[in-house]
Amino acid sequence: MSASGRTSSATAPLPRRRLLVGAAAGAAALTAGGCARGASTSAQPGTTSISNDNATWDDGYRAAGRELEKITGFALRPLSNPSVTSYQQVVQMTLQTSKASDLVKWASGYQLKRLARAGGLTDLTHVWEGYAAKGWVRGTSREAVSYRGKAFGIPLYESYYVLFYSKPVFRKLGLSAPGSWEQLLHCAEVLKRNGITPFLASQVGGWPAIEWFQELVSKVDPGFYGRLVAGEASYTDEPARQAMDIWHDFMSKGWMTPPDFDQARGPGALKEGTVGMFLHGTWQASGMSAAGMKPGTDYGAFILPTVRPSTPKSVIAESGVFVVPGRASSHEAAKANVGAWLTPSVQRVWSDFLQDSSANPTVRAGNPVVAELQRDIARNRRTALVRYWEASPPSLIQGNTNDLGGFMAGQTSPATTLRRMQERAHGEWAAWKRDEA
Repeated sequence: MSASGRTSSATAPLPRRRLLVGAAAGAAALTAGGCARGASTSAQPGTTSISNDNATWDDGYRAAGRELEKITGFALRPLSNPSVTSYQQVVQMTLQTSKASDLVKWASGYQLKRLARAGGLTDLTHVWEGYAAKGWVRGTSREAVSYRGKAFGIPLYESYYVLFYSKPVFRKLGLSAPGSWEQLLHCAEVLKRNGITPFLASQVGGWPAIEWFQELVSKVDPGFYGRLVAGEASYTDEPARQAMDIWHDFMSKGWMTPPDFDQARGPGALKEGTVGMFLHGTWQASGMSAAGMKPGTDYGAFILPTVRPSTPKSVIAESGVFVVPGRASSHEAAKANVGAWLTPSVQRVWSDFLQDSSANPTVRAGNPVVAELQRDIARNRRTALVRYWEASPPSLIQGNTNDLGGFMAGQTSPATTLRRMQERAHGEWAAWKRDEA
């Protein structure tokens, strides 16, 4: 996960001053660290190029592109850069140059706002409004793709943060997916008693340190979580302290893996029965399949229960976006493809490839575990909350993520960690607002 979506590590976006200074180096960056596939960003008839940082999705883009071509006449041509740092630099340096690709995969929320603030993106408000009129996009996600009232991104996918669990292990121990906080604690106690680590928790790659923080805070008080990431509440307030105390208690009881446990081992750990539950995005369903696990048979998934029964239900949601550089060589073709991206026939192919949920709420996931999660979210009217990584100014999130990693490693107490996070929030929110003036 990074500023551009689902990747294995994270770095902070470049400051605008460095972006502008480095723009002239864009062509060199493309050559030295750029597209792993070696393709050119130059226009090619009948296609639109996509810059992205996940080569494992190339086949999915091509398959969805074949459906798009039936509608728009233009296929998709992925340009994959496997280096997260290089990818971010190349995108930011070339965005306002002729080296920009036709479409760019990026993150939503403040990651997108920062990119839009630098200039060079196409206003996609009319595209968004067209989707909204058809019911093909959630109106509540408009803010996450907008800057100063204009929509600059179209949702690429929609994932939810859930706890995957080993069905064979749960069956063997007489457990079922918990529907309450008390049931969750009971599951953890039984798993631990039987020599199985209840929860996977990791800080490998940096960004995973946010996962348990965002989950616990939102399940203590989702309204507070929303105010916190908007800069309207303090990290030292009671809900945040309660969440950190719960997290610290889980670690003290040995209910969590060591923080250096690589999440890439998560599906294998569930399959082997050494870990009972794995908190991650629903996009991990494809990793479960790669490990030879069948949905509904070898694994299930549930949304973390609220700490108190009366607490409103919510779910942490993540959505990458497509943006269109203003100087894209195939600009009209790119606009046509983002204008058809959420068409159900295209999303059916794309969703099935990802084994995840579509950003179009009318498209049901093909993976039965993810489809059941979609039904749970609709049935319980869960409020979708923006993932922490995209929910506040990037520099604030990066620094706080580092602090959370230190907490997981036992370097700081819950109180010290929150105090440092709040001190940073005070300065970074002031800087963001100053730059907005």
